[in-house]
Amino acid sequence: MKGKAIVVILLIIVVLAGGAGGYVWSMMRPVEASTEPVVFEIKSGSGTSKIADQLQEEGLIRSGLTFKGYLKWKKLGSNFMAGTYSMNPGVTYDEIVSKLSSGEVVPEEMVKFTIPEGYNVLQMAGKLSYEHVVDRDEFIKLANDPSAFDVDIIKDIPVDEELRYVLEGYLFPETYELKKGSSTHDVMQRMLEEFQTKINSIPDLEAKLQEKNLSLHELLTIASLVEKEVVVDEERALVAGVIYNRINQDMKLEIDATVQYLLDRPKERLFFKDLKVKSPYNTYLNKGLPPGPIASPSLPSIEAALNPEASEYLFYVTKKDGSSGHLFAKTYKEHQQNIAKSKAAQ
Repeated sequence: MKGKAIVVILLIIVVLAGGAGGYVWSMMRPVEASTEPVVFEIKSGSGTSKIADQLQEEGLIRSGLTFKGYLKWKKLGSNFMAGTYSMNPGVTYDEIVSKLSSGEVVPEEMVKFTIPEGYNVLQMAGKLSYEHVVDRDEFIKLANDPSAFDVDIIKDIPVDEELRYVLEGYLFPETYELKKGSSTHDVMQRMLEEFQTKINSIPDLEAKLQEKNLSLHELLTIASLVEKEVVVDEERALVAGVIYNRINQDMKLEIDATVQYLLDRPKERLFFKDLKVKSPYNTYLNKGLPPGPIASPSLPSIEAALNPEASEYLFYVTKKDGSSGHLFAKTYKEHQQNIAKSKAAQ
């Protein structure tokens, strides 16, 4: 009788074990397949237990408890990556583990936009709002609130009520790619960070600024003038040199672009009355540099302002032959001759 009892007990154990094994196997089977993907997010710091429960809630596995046991048995799950995933119902445990371990996340939808060199704050705001990248009014408002951004290089912008837009010249012109849905602040933060990166890439910047007794703000102001005046790259440093020469000789810069900056819409041709617009930016009325940049200069213009070409030139006029270059002169008499020469080439 004793032997029979042992046999019965063993049979019961086998049956129970088989039943348990069958249950576990049934819980490990993939759920019913579907062509409709399930998109879900694994948040940073989520443990395997939470992930298992989430997979069950999303309908991708039959049992979170079984999945936890499987991970423990296989010693898996320690390298699961956070992110947004897309999986079709019907995937196996191994396929789920593979995706989560490799970080096979859904690519984030991005938005790409370009800030042309020489654009000012208003032009940027208009272009980017038209492209549905930023809110125009918020962009303009933030352009006067540098404290809203965490970028070291803008902390030295001078406090000056005459500045039209405090961040003018500091929003670097470049092609950017950000996550779709990024805020206006996010977009401007990225542009300021790019500006800081570009400025930090210039060799011996601080030493050269000290040598010229210039602040970064003044350098950017000169660079913005160069950017708006020059089309031919080879002339950037030469035009920068002319600007320095006129400042050193206490001459008004008389740069048309500083007047255009004051107009709601730039004109193809400025009239005499335009040159009389009262503003600290008007270099026809005021000596020296305007209060700040009038546009966002390119890196070549910044480098030209930092390394101007030495010459005795004090004047230049645009050629009318379609080359977009300039005729340079040392004296006003030569300048008048160049103006006549330029008009004759039309």
